[in-house]
Amino acid sequence: MGQDTAGGVSGAVQGRGMVTSLSAPFPLPGPAQKKGRALLRRSSRVFLKLENLQPSGSFKSRGIGNYMLARLRSPNNPPTNPHFYASSGGNAGLACATAAAALGLPCTIVVPASTSPLMIQKILAARGAVLQVGATWKEADTHLRQELLPRDAGGIYVPPFDHPDIWTGNATVVEEVVAEMADGLPDVLVCSVGGGGLLNGLAEGIEAVPQWEPTLLAVETRGADSLAQALAAGELVTLPGITSIATSLGATRVSEQTFLYASQAGRHIASQVLSDAEAVRGCVLLADAERLLVEAACGVCVAAVCLDGRAERVVPGWGKDTKVVIVVCGGSNCSVEMLAEWERKFGGLEKVMDGGEAVGEGKGSMVYSGLQTPPEEKA
Repeated sequence: MGQDTAGGVSGAVQGRGMVTSLSAPFPLPGPAQKKGRALLRRSSRVFLKLENLQPSGSFKSRGIGNYMLARLRSPNNPPTNPHFYASSGGNAGLACATAAAALGLPCTIVVPASTSPLMIQKILAARGAVLQVGATWKEADTHLRQELLPRDAGGIYVPPFDHPDIWTGNATVVEEVVAEMADGLPDVLVCSVGGGGLLNGLAEGIEAVPQWEPTLLAVETRGADSLAQALAAGELVTLPGITSIATSLGATRVSEQTFLYASQAGRHIASQVLSDAEAVRGCVLLADAERLLVEAACGVCVAAVCLDGRAERVVPGWGKDTKVVIVVCGGSNCSVEMLAEWERKFGGLEKVMDGGEAVGEGKGSMVYSGLQTPPEEKA
């Protein structure tokens, strides 16, 4: 089964083609949908690229799946008994397990003690073997590399984000957006940034489209903002730790390629940092409007675009005709109970609107939106 599936691009492994269309322009709630819900402006057209519907529940299926297929096709890999190993207790580990199951091949996911029971259950349900070692990802990864891989002649290491084959897999998001936007290409693409694998893929995909220069907004939460801090410092920065609830953005250091893309002049890539409270509000808005449950790492992109005035104040030329695609990256470490707990923790409307202490800094650059502006809202 592994050999047959690896011979072609499999949607069940790589995710490509599993999500076939953007949503209709995002039907944002009215100006005051319910008590305690954020007020929204409507100033542009918003579309969703639903990566939460990928086989593993996130965009990670694209890059991780492509990387795994590339390893099986390579003549340098073991010809018999391949076994995949990953050290992510998050969405990359689940993507590896999901792809390995589709290939009919074994995989072992080494996770740190901080990994949630929910994610361990999901990896096990995907038929991955789970080994919990160490307090941090680095300790889990070190154990995998030093103790497990040397003992397995067929072992294949699967990195979470920092490899060209992963970026190329993620670039297929852009291919599909280009094919699906029948009325013209978008002006802005919005994505979350953790280690940078998604941003790298989007940038690679954009480069392949002649005469198209959209703005790429890279969104992070405060406490997981390794890209924003690197851009501010003018060099790669390693965070001392992750303090945000958006743990899927929890790479303490972005990839070198991500920093190069984001810091090069003329690439139209910008970074914005919002708070955990705003990220939660984005999750609530997406659940209310589209009945989609996503992690805070994904909700922060919805917040950047949809909460009143966030990205509008940093995006040059933003207007009612601006076409925006939010890459709904997904994420499986979430539940109805977790979302309710986040809401209780971060409070209501007053904590995420412009007067509140929890408002994101909005520094760096880019994006904000809604549907067509009703006449009474036009300034």
